[in-house]
Amino acid sequence: MRVQASNPVLLIHGIDDTAVLFRRLRPFLTARGWPVHDLDLVPNNGAAGLEELAGQVDSYVNANIAAEQRFDLVGFSMGGMVARYYVQRVAPLDRVERLVTVSSPHRGTWTGFLRNNKGARQMRPGSNFLKDLDEYRERLKRVRFTSIWNPLDLMIVPATSSVIAEARSVRVHVAAHPLMMRSRRVMRLVEEALLA
Repeated sequence: MRVQASNPVLLIHGIDDTAVLFRRLRPFLTARGWPVHDLDLVPNNGAAGLEELAGQVDSYVNANIAAEQRFDLVGFSMGGMVARYYVQRVAPLDRVERLVTVSSPHRGTWTGFLRNNKGARQMRPGSNFLKDLDEYRERLKRVRFTSIWNPLDLMIVPATSSVIAEARSVRVHVAAHPLMMRSRRVMRLVEEALLA
């Protein structure tokens, strides 16, 4: 089924992933009429700060999406935080129409303590990075923001960290964090969010 999709969609992967993560979501959205983009964040292991990765998103957007074209962002896990930083601190006002995050630690995750690199530290509860984002939360009201989260998620701890007041919160049960982007139910929820 094709939809009247007007905006390009940029997919942003999480830590230790590449754009291959979206090998199911990309054709799912393309078949429904969306022009879909993705990119490989480098490095992808948390060694770089999330603001640096958001700069890579900005460079990709400037090179591949026309300046007058609004677009939508879908970010998985750390990619959702990169997308959120891009919306709040980098993108021109009103450039991004929709922000969809899937299993993203908006209020931090205790698994951020499992690595001692910049990106992981930024995703720890109470980090300066998250405090900075909280100071600019008003900008989130300019986008149609959906957070899809999983109460069974053992990577986002607590799982309710994915819930943020500015977003429409959608709960879905999937067996594990890495399976979120393989789930047909999650893909349908992303589609619904992009149509909202």
